[in-house]
Amino acid sequence: MADGLNLAIGRLLRSATTGFVFGCSVPEPEVPRFGDLVKAPAQRGRSQVLGLIYDIVIEDDPFVRQMIAAPDLDEAYILDQRENRQVPLEVAVLSIGYYSLTGSLVCALPPQPPVTLDRIEACSPAEWRDCTAQFDFLRLVLNAPDVPADELIVVALRNAATARPPEDQRPFRRAAGRELARLLSRDLPRLENLLRRIQS
Repeated sequence: MADGLNLAIGRLLRSATTGFVFGCSVPEPEVPRFGDLVKAPAQRGRSQVLGLIYDIVIEDDPFVRQMIAAPDLDEAYILDQRENRQVPLEVAVLSIGYYSLTGSLVCALPPQPPVTLDRIEACSPAEWRDCTAQFDFLRLVLNAPDVPADELIVVALRNAATARPPEDQRPFRRAAGRELARLLSRDLPRLENLLRRIQS
């Protein structure tokens, strides 16, 4: 991750207050990835909704179905399919915050979802640091239905630590661990598993 211009990675397919789904062709190796932080414009571009990628689905198409049935599939056909064709990809995002109309970051569900066909961008390290300066987003992830919450928390916290200078990474992980201990004080096996993984 590097500070600077945000990378556009897709366009919105559908959305709700709790999250959104965007589509793109088969991506570059680094984007999008499970646990990445992305943003989408809302309220006619005056706000930005931030969210964590929690699911990536590569859709099939009729040509792929035909290729699978071939007994001896030539490597050239596979490369052509991956490099030259638009393989549909759907990426699901859990909303964890938004920039308000005044420009301040609020770690809560947004007042309005993004709109169809809006551009989705990868967030910069500065936005990672902003969004994870407080740990309010952890409660949203833990309470989200149909989301692999524990896996998402581990990857997101590792990404958030990486967005910080080396000397700040260990204190950040410790602070995240303390917040998880507070939120999961009644589920010690789950807490122990999470703490072990985020500190590694």
